[in-house]
Amino acid sequence: MRDTTGSKTVGRFAECVRRSPVILTEGAVIERLRRDADVPLDPFVLHAGFIYDERGSGALEALYRQYLEIGRAADLPMIVGTPTWRANPIRLRQAGLDGRDVNGDGVRFVDSIRREYGSYAAKIFIGGLLGCRGDAYRPAEGLPADEAAAFHRTQVKALAASQVDFLFAATLPTAAEARGIALAAADCRVPYVLSFVVRRDGTLLDGTPLHEAVAGIDAAVGSPPLFYMVNCVHPSIFGEAMVSAISRSPRVAGRVIGLQANTSSKSPEQLDGLTALDAEPPEALAESILRLHLLFGTKVLGGCCGTDHRHIEQIARRIGKSAPRPS
Repeated sequence: MRDTTGSKTVGRFAECVRRSPVILTEGAVIERLRRDADVPLDPFVLHAGFIYDERGSGALEALYRQYLEIGRAADLPMIVGTPTWRANPIRLRQAGLDGRDVNGDGVRFVDSIRREYGSYAAKIFIGGLLGCRGDAYRPAEGLPADEAAAFHRTQVKALAASQVDFLFAATLPTAAEARGIALAAADCRVPYVLSFVVRRDGTLLDGTPLHEAVAGIDAAVGSPPLFYMVNCVHPSIFGEAMVSAISRSPRVAGRVIGLQANTSSKSPEQLDGLTALDAEPPEALAESILRLHLLFGTKVLGGCCGTDHRHIEQIARRIGKSAPRPS
């Protein structure tokens, strides 16, 4: 793959995914910042503007460093997402940030932290993070594929033009909008990853079976996603969804290889608007994730809502001991 972004690590990310038995991801970022009343999230772009504020950037950097220190201590490859999940053109305009290169600056902010990690920096991969147009828990707000491709193309291009290792579209509730993002990303010659929210029965929130969503997107674009993930669900939900999906198409096991897990087993509808943190002990979550790693070969592993550095540390300890090092 030709490196069109100038990043020296674009090609190496695909190689890392191919060779590494385990890749660690960060835990919750937005949700942890939401718990900190001293650093309020913007109603439109959440934490995307933190990089321009001393207090906000300090809080954001502290979280990134917590996670990166765990990855370095375990000597595992690690994915870190940019603070751009809601930095699409409409929301940037609503937040008064449309005159700035928020996506590019977000990538450069994370890259500046990565550069301070010496030899371990070669194992840190930056995912240019984007999300769906509407509420991630409300599939009725999802865009049709063609509209989604047009809507997301601006942000996709901004991220791809920066020092980003791959594009990472996360918390996707509908197959159609995910397909549109894939259409936009496939033109950028940068690896990209799609991550869905799923139900226990193996469907996305819009009712599309996971195996059909994967097969449909793979067939719809000339350059399919490097792999797929699931995020914002408990390991038990992911496990049941995978059993259902694999029973319908064994190929899913080789395409859906990542999970960023919630600590709560509640459904998306139950979690939507939940004011109190619903979390299980770090050790319990890590054990559940280890079982998924051993059962399905799930290799890209980390946390979402309810998690913090303690959960990621426990995942790193258990998974790192179980996985052989690549030759």
